[in-house]
Amino acid sequence: MMTTADFVALAYFVLIWSGYSWLLHGRTFFGRTSLTHAMSERRREWIYNSLRRDLKMIDTQIMAGLQNGTAFFASTSIFAIGSCFALLGATEKVDAVFADLPFVFHSGHAVFEMKVGGLAALFGYAFFKFGWSYRLFNYCTILFGSMPMMHDTDKDIVAAERAAERVIRMNVIAGSHFNEGLRAIFLSIGYLGWFINPYVFMGTTSIVVFVLTRRQFFSEARLAIMDPQLPPNLHLSPVLPGKSPPTDGDELTNGDELSGGR
Repeated sequence: MMTTADFVALAYFVLIWSGYSWLLHGRTFFGRTSLTHAMSERRREWIYNSLRRDLKMIDTQIMAGLQNGTAFFASTSIFAIGSCFALLGATEKVDAVFADLPFVFHSGHAVFEMKVGGLAALFGYAFFKFGWSYRLFNYCTILFGSMPMMHDTDKDIVAAERAAERVIRMNVIAGSHFNEGLRAIFLSIGYLGWFINPYVFMGTTSIVVFVLTRRQFFSEARLAIMDPQLPPNLHLSPVLPGKSPPTDGDELTNGDELSGGR
């Protein structure tokens, strides 16, 4: 049977998952914008930039990449659910192995099967999130196809911006569901600690949430997409009149060198 420590660890898992999700729905944490929120702004910049070009092949490639990534994780979740059911069929063998390991609390077949069922529920939750995200990215592609071309944008800027906002909202919502599914996959790693004992369960869950929090608010990836100070030597800086642009090789500044010594 489950012990008091098991119930406490399970409640801790649900509480810290809910708290982390609530934290990401806020705009800041210790005055820092989350990586997810910052990427939402970059999504907005991307869609508005697409209004200024007629050739949108690169945009459709980005859309396809988002869909393919979501489909990959949805398929992975299905395989993980199947593995959980396969694990239920080998309960006696796995339980016998755990019974001989140190620091493992042996609670019987029923509790082990319940833990496997909980793991399968996690992967099932992730699958539904990924599946819905894939559907929303599909809708986003359709909405993107309804955006006007450049000459139509110049004729009716308000209508073009409304079309862009529809795409942005759908893209952000799809990305949010994808992130929630990915979060369930990550937290399933912490859930595996429960198969050892409830104290390891709480420890592994805390480690996973700590790593995710660091990535969201204190990582180099977050800094990479924030607005940095412009470096003094921009490669795309305008060329001054009468000055030739730099080359990748040695620059020839002398007129005799440029003319081959004539």
